[in-house]
Amino acid sequence: MLFFTIWPLFALICLGYILARRGFPDPGFWAAAERINYFVLFPALLLGSLAEAPVRDPLMLRLGGAAVAIILFAALALALARRAHPMPAARFGPVLQGTVRFNTYLGLAILATLAGPVGIERAALYLAIAVPLVNVLSIMALTEAGQARTLLVLLRTMARNPLILACLGGIALALTGWGLPFGTERLLDLLAQASLPLGLLCVGAALQPAALLRDGLTLAATGTLRLLLMPLLAALIARAVGLSGVEALVLIVFSAIPTAPTSYVLTQQLNGDGTLMAGIVTSQTIAAIATIPLALWVLGA
Repeated sequence: MLFFTIWPLFALICLGYILARRGFPDPGFWAAAERINYFVLFPALLLGSLAEAPVRDPLMLRLGGAAVAIILFAALALALARRAHPMPAARFGPVLQGTVRFNTYLGLAILATLAGPVGIERAALYLAIAVPLVNVLSIMALTEAGQARTLLVLLRTMARNPLILACLGGIALALTGWGLPFGTERLLDLLAQASLPLGLLCVGAALQPAALLRDGLTLAATGTLRLLLMPLLAALIARAVGLSGVEALVLIVFSAIPTAPTSYVLTQQLNGDGTLMAGIVTSQTIAAIATIPLALWVLGA
């Protein structure tokens, strides 16, 4: 049942891949579509979902704390492994991103399918915590230079990230109790409706199967960490902090989905191994067709 529930989402990813390879509607369309989604449609979804979310609920604090624990535990484990087996930042950055980052579009689409508006609301709270954290860790992993340059890159990236800004704005509205005035809730809802299907199409358009021909062992190891061990870790931490229902589902889904396609962009910007990162994104997205239903079924999410 989980597979039949989720497969239409992967069908959109496949459709995006096919359309992009056929040059439809135009080779320049996909970059523009990704930008409008990243800067307009997806921030509208996050802002609208967070504006009236129960951010003061102690359960939400536990959800945020569990999210931080999962990501930091995985990052620390990788850092310790790197000490035992040295790896340049150009390659360590893709491996870390392939383990702790997540395909936000796919995660939200799955939660919308399985849990409805409540799932989206809880997911937005998760993202408000997790998105800044994984961005910081990713930049640190990709940077070999001194702390001053790292801090400067971090601050500049955070200040220009529309997802982080949308999360901060939504939380501010929720904390003040102002909500969304003058019908803006309906406007944001209309923008948000286009975000997830367009995002999944863009995920497919960004896949690079040619990148699968190199670093097979690294791709397999990173995929195992991301798609199998991370959801298991999420389930254990959810149980340890007393989370169940939709909150536990949010933790497991965002830990079971493949890494973010935007990881490739960040890797290229910071002179990392772009081919390795593209291979990680592509291999995980393909494998996730089978591993996500398996993880949700085995873990009882």
